[in-house]
Parts: sequence; C-alpha cells; structure tokens
Amino acid sequence: MRAIVPALSHAGTTRRMIDYFALALGHGLLAIVLLRLVWRDDLDVDPAIADNQVAEEQRRKDALAARKQAARGEAANPTPSSPGDTAA
Repeated sequence: MRAIVPALSHAGTTRRMIDYFALALGHGLLAIVLLRLVWRDDLDVDPAIADNQVAEEQRRKDALAARKQAARGEAANPTPSSPGDTAA
C-alpha cells in the first residue's frame, strides 16, 4: 500500500523522481538486453537441428546403399522362394 501513496520529504514535496528514474533505468536496460538478443545471428541456428539433419542424411545414404547392395546381391544370386523350387 505504501507504493500508492507518495513519500513526503521534509519540505512537504513529493519525491517521485527517484521512483520514475528507477523504473526508467530498469526498463531501459531490459530493452537494451532484448534488442541485443534479437540482433544476434546465432539465435537463428539451432545446433541440435543441424546435427539431426546430418544424422538423418547419413541414415538415408546408408539405407540407400543397403538397398542397392541387396538388389545387386539378389540379381547376381537368385534364391529359390521355397525349398522345393530348385532349377535343374
């Protein structure tokens, strides 16, 4: 409740300037910090996303290589679909 009622000095005048100065200083410093954070370039890049993209690309390449190898292996050595199907 004391914040609503202004403090009186010995001369009877109010001392509001210190409260306004403190509020302006605090908010001004917060605004400067916010602007400095917004203008940083490294906030636009998330290293975890870049690492995940690299890992996903590597998994895709490995899967593609495995599919190609499997296709080449099946074409070179056809296996019978059942034990009774043998070519004579």
